[in-house]
Amino acid sequence: MAVIEAVRSARRPVIERAPAARAGVVAVGVLLAVALGAAVFNAAGWKLTLLYVFGLLLGLALFHSRFGFTSAWRQLATVGQGTALRAHMLMLAVACVLFSVVLGTGTSLSGAPEGNVLPAGVGVALGAFLFGVGMQIGGSCASGTLFAVGSGQTAIIYTLGGFILGSIASAFAANWITTLQKIGPTVSFADTPLGYPGAVLISCAIIGVIVGISVLVQRKRNPPPAGRPPAARGIARVLRGSWPLWAGAIVLAVLNAATLFVSGGPWGITSAFSLWGAKLSGWLGIDISGSAYWRVPEHAAELDASVLADKTSVMDFGIMIGALIASALAGAFILHRNVPWRTALGAVLGGILMGFGARMAGGCNIGAYFSGIASFSLHGWLWGIMAVGGTYAGILLRPAFGLTNPKPSDSIC
Repeated sequence: MAVIEAVRSARRPVIERAPAARAGVVAVGVLLAVALGAAVFNAAGWKLTLLYVFGLLLGLALFHSRFGFTSAWRQLATVGQGTALRAHMLMLAVACVLFSVVLGTGTSLSGAPEGNVLPAGVGVALGAFLFGVGMQIGGSCASGTLFAVGSGQTAIIYTLGGFILGSIASAFAANWITTLQKIGPTVSFADTPLGYPGAVLISCAIIGVIVGISVLVQRKRNPPPAGRPPAARGIARVLRGSWPLWAGAIVLAVLNAATLFVSGGPWGITSAFSLWGAKLSGWLGIDISGSAYWRVPEHAAELDASVLADKTSVMDFGIMIGALIASALAGAFILHRNVPWRTALGAVLGGILMGFGARMAGGCNIGAYFSGIASFSLHGWLWGIMAVGGTYAGILLRPAFGLTNPKPSDSIC
C-alpha cells in the first residue's frame, strides 16, 4: 500500500475527456486479432494462443496506462519527477511476490518454471548502458516500441527497424558476446537459507530504498506534475483510457507472472527481433544462418520453425495489435507523417544500440530488468543501474536529433 500511495503522491492534473473512438480502426484491429489468433492456434496450439492473448492484454495495458521506461528515467534525470519510477517499483514488488509462488512451488503448465537468472557482469553492464543511450535517442524502449508502433506512431517504426538491424549485427558477434556475458557472478536472492520468502524480503527492501530516494529527490527539486492523456469517465475508462500508473503496474506484473505459469519462462521481447531479422534477411536472399548465434542448435531450430510457433514473437504481435485496438478505442490512433530526418536518424541509431545492447545484456527493459528482478536475479538490478547511466548520456545526445528534454516549467506526460 505504501508504494501505491507513493505512486499517487504527485500533484494530480485535470484529465481531459477522451475524443470519440475510431470505430473503423477498432474493427480492423479486432479482425486482425482474431485472424492472427486463429493462425497461431493452427500453427502451435492452445498454449501459445493463450500467450498471444496475454500479448493483446499487455498491449492494452501498456497503452492505456502509458507505462513507460524511457520517459520514467528521463523525467527523474532531468527534472526529478519520480512518479513513473515508483510505478516501476510497484510493478516489480507485485511481480516478485507472484513469481515467488510460481518458482517456489515449481508449478507451471510447461514443466518446471525457470526465471531469468544470468551473470551480473560485463555483458549486462555494457549492454544495458548501450540500451539506455539507445532508449533516449530512439524515443522508446522495447515494450514502448511495440505499443507505439501499434498505436500509429510511425516515427517509432524507424526505431523498430533499427532494433532489428542491431539484432542482426549481434548474431555475428555472438561468440564474444557470450564470453563477456560469462564474466561476472550469477547471484539469485533465492539461494539463501530463507529461499523465496527471503528473496521477496530482499527485493522489497531494495524497492523500498529506491522509492524513498525518489520521493526525497522529488521533494527537493519540486518538479512539475506528471500529466495524463485524455480519458473517458466512469467504467468506460477501462477501455477508453487513461489508466492510473499504479493500475498499469499491477496488470503488467500479473500478466508477466501468468506468462511464467503458462510457458515456464517469464515475459521477454527482443529475442523475437533477432528471429525477424534473420527471417527477413532470408526472404531478401541474404542467408545469415551461418552466423555464430544461429549455429547454436536451439536457435537454429527456432529459425527453421514458423514465427507463429515462437512464444516471444506471438506475444510481440499481440502487444502491437492490442495497442492498436486500445488507441483506436481511446480515439488516439493517428498516423504521424513527415517525420524530421534528424528524428528518423536518431530513431534508427537508437534502435540499433538497443538491439545490439539487448543481446549483449541478455535482455531488454522487460526480459532483463523487469523479468530479471522478478526472478530475483542480481543482474536485473545491475541492468537497471547501467541503463540509468546510459539514460544520462542519451539525454545529452537528444538535442542533436531534434529531440527535447523536460524542463522544470513543463507539465510532464
